[in-house]
Amino acid sequence: MRLDIPQEQPRRREGSDSTSGSSSNHTIARRVPDNPILHRLKSLEQRPANPRGPQPQAARKRAEQSRDIPRERRRPVASADPRRPARATGNVVGLELRSEEKQLLREAGRFRVVRTADLRETLYNGKARPLENDLRYLRDKGLVETTHINLRRDGQRRSIERAEVVTLTKDGRRLLLKQGDLPKDQWIYAGLVKPREAEHDSQIYRAYRKEAERIEDKGGSNLRVRLDFEMKADVQKAIYAARKADPKRDMAEIKEEVAERLELPLVDGKIQIPDARIDYDLPREEGQDASQGSRTGHEDIEVLTAAYHAGHLRAKAQAGFRAYASASDRASLTAKIEDDHGLMEDILDL
Repeated sequence: MRLDIPQEQPRRREGSDSTSGSSSNHTIARRVPDNPILHRLKSLEQRPANPRGPQPQAARKRAEQSRDIPRERRRPVASADPRRPARATGNVVGLELRSEEKQLLREAGRFRVVRTADLRETLYNGKARPLENDLRYLRDKGLVETTHINLRRDGQRRSIERAEVVTLTKDGRRLLLKQGDLPKDQWIYAGLVKPREAEHDSQIYRAYRKEAERIEDKGGSNLRVRLDFEMKADVQKAIYAARKADPKRDMAEIKEEVAERLELPLVDGKIQIPDARIDYDLPREEGQDASQGSRTGHEDIEVLTAAYHAGHLRAKAQAGFRAYASASDRASLTAKIEDDHGLMEDILDL
């Protein structure tokens, strides 16, 4: 059986001779490609003047406005959290502050974190409204931050009690150092460095105020504060220098020498460091030569909380620190050292 399959007519190529009847007689005209360099130059000439294309009118308007307004006059963007300062604070050096605002910055900077309730009692005579106004102003200027911390439960309340605390920002620390209204060699801190220890650290200021009254009553003046962070750094530097000078020297001997030099107690081979040391000047004694300078003294204070274990409490007691504890913490501490009631007699009320 034979099948006739239709054959498709061949297509005529462009450039071929239409009058030629055979494939052997026609020729194909090939197109020579352009030079790549010339092709690129031609495409660049045809590109529009604005390579990004036309910008929307609103975008152009915003760009023009941002160029017209000087940088120092741009207003900061408001923060979603009213307790946090605006992001752009500008230059705060030379800012005029009231005496209470300056003192607030000093206390927050010296003690790293302070409760607003304590500031209200010590700086504002228990008045809440002036303190709130000053905190709002200092937050708007980006000098302080306020936050709330959770307090440990004492076993009597079901709800979690919270406390508001104040810390300096980097701009606040910079302004405070620039003003220079600080005791010599006074460290200034910024930011909430250890949030988990904020409850304990925020009580150091309250213990300081109680101890400062006693120091001033006996004639002490020019009070300066050194926190444990600064004293630990001094101890570590001294130990490192001693070991570097004589690597074979016994560590116990080094610790004893460092403790004596820095006037820190040594208990069971460990240098005990208080939460804070208060340095102060004492008036000259009768007949004392003026060239000898003023007499100095110091008091070491420790804030005890329910988180302290029995061994820690005994070490602090043997160190001779002026120990303070709140009423809620005293109950827990009494249970931990019930075999040694004499320790509780030396703990002062916070």
